[in-house]
Amino acid sequence: MARIPLLQMSGISLTFGGDPVFSGLDLVIQPGDRVALVGRNGSGKSTLMKVMAGLVEPDRGDIVIPPGKSVGYMEQDPSMEGFATLGDYASSGLEPGELYKVERAGEGLKFDPSRPIETASGGERRRAALAKLMAEAPDLMLLDEPTNHLDIEAIAWLERELGSTRAAFVLISHDRAFLRALTRATLWIDRGAVRRQEQGFEAFETWRDKVWEEEDQQRHKLNRLIKSEARWAVEGISARRKRNQGRVRALQDLRSEKAAQIKRQGSAAMALESGPKSGRKVIDAKGLTKSYGAQQIVRNFDLLAQRGDRVAFVGPNGVGKTTLLKMLLGQEEPDEGLVKLGTNLDIAVFDQTRAQLDPEMSLWDSLTGDPEMRVSGKADQVMVGGQPKHVVGYLKEFLFDERQARAAVKSLSGGEKARLLLAKLMAKPSNLLALDEPTNDLDVETLDLLQELLDDYDGTVLLVSHDRDFLDRVATTTIAMEGNGRATVYAGGWSDYIAQRGDETQKKEEKTKSSKPKVKLEEQPKSGLSFSEKHRLEKLPAEIARLEAEIGKLEQLMSDPELFTREPVKFQKATEALVERQAKLSVAEEEWLVLEEKSEGA
Repeated sequence: MARIPLLQMSGISLTFGGDPVFSGLDLVIQPGDRVALVGRNGSGKSTLMKVMAGLVEPDRGDIVIPPGKSVGYMEQDPSMEGFATLGDYASSGLEPGELYKVERAGEGLKFDPSRPIETASGGERRRAALAKLMAEAPDLMLLDEPTNHLDIEAIAWLERELGSTRAAFVLISHDRAFLRALTRATLWIDRGAVRRQEQGFEAFETWRDKVWEEEDQQRHKLNRLIKSEARWAVEGISARRKRNQGRVRALQDLRSEKAAQIKRQGSAAMALESGPKSGRKVIDAKGLTKSYGAQQIVRNFDLLAQRGDRVAFVGPNGVGKTTLLKMLLGQEEPDEGLVKLGTNLDIAVFDQTRAQLDPEMSLWDSLTGDPEMRVSGKADQVMVGGQPKHVVGYLKEFLFDERQARAAVKSLSGGEKARLLLAKLMAKPSNLLALDEPTNDLDVETLDLLQELLDDYDGTVLLVSHDRDFLDRVATTTIAMEGNGRATVYAGGWSDYIAQRGDETQKKEEKTKSSKPKVKLEEQPKSGLSFSEKHRLEKLPAEIARLEAEIGKLEQLMSDPELFTREPVKFQKATEALVERQAKLSVAEEEWLVLEEKSEGA
């Protein structure tokens, strides 16, 4: 028996400002669908979702939702006029017996239902909107970047909830781990066309690359055919003018076909401008303690960050990640302890609040008005890496078109604001980069590029993020902030931290069990290792695993046969990094072997 679709769109066309967003779009969402909606920033993902939700009226076409079926949409900027608190808004429309659902969602998503609307932040409002949608439990949920402003614990809660729901959902997210865990089908918006594949996000990039490869082959064939026909037209048309007008018209049609092809939008031409090399020690923090009233941020915290380290900060919202970051940069004083910054530092900061952007200012003025980017006597140029560039040309490198140059910053999407802030950041030389939530709102292609830039960056990186996949691909050290002043340093990225934390939890449980009274059958052998040697032996497996993972990534990068010709500098850096990590791996493996033998020999 055929299933009745939850939503069916037929012949949908929509135009904004003269440019078609969609034309003749057909789309069906079935019961049980778990769909990733992907595409570049500005491709129309959010617009399509609003059309599906009935919030944007298409120019043409039909949308059918069967009687008795409901569609719910998580609004990015919900109107809460008329409600006193976040809880009042989130519970509106629910029956009294269903109010517990809002309380449950509030606990999982970490928002306070009693928070007055006028004092709530944008992130708290979004969490309330998400809680409202989860409590209403419609047949089809439309979720536009639901993980923004959520910490990793809340993301994990939402992942579990969506994983167990019987409702269908369409999901826009930049969080690869979230998409991979939840989706079974993919909708891809590319230049106004919407394609569907019955596989989740895990298979998206392979599919996308195959489509683009086939497109390039077709374009190449078309170019060859046009050249062939054009040669015939020049050489033989005068002798066969009457008989071959059809062939001439066919050539004109081929040229029209080529002109109608929509060029793919390239990647943002982002490049981090490395400043002069810093000293070997970048940050040396000892005994940091900081509290705000009864809330303790850190207690007796030590950290040594050296040149080239990528240090990530993870933990629940409100635990103090940004505060610790500011202390380590010397922007905020600790209650106790000392931070010593290294020599020759040029610091660049990406602020999660986007406070460096004036919403009323145009993109043009936002760049040319920056004292560090201003070119004396040139109102249309900005200084980028010590060289003047036309402001529009530089904006185009970050995928802004000429019309947007004079638009206000407040007209930009979240992803576009992030790109503009990166444009300001990357124009200035630096050797210490502090990135506070840089991944919010960026599309996956831009995230890939940012990750590659950080891999090639010669300086040191401090990173606050809730994106588990990005943390795994970037971080070499993870600082886990768990509340009550606890901040623990782990080797590696997110997955390494989880593995090591699991090991520690297991050891604590075993220690608890072993502390219980028991009959002593035989004397246990004493270890021949000192305390520091035992600690080192426990840490070495994670360090070896991290080095092996880094070597694997470098070997994969260098397996590209054209890398040396295309990017010789990148090839040289990768070669040096590979040799360095192989040497470190050899030393670590030898050290582990010696300590393991010493431990067993005792």
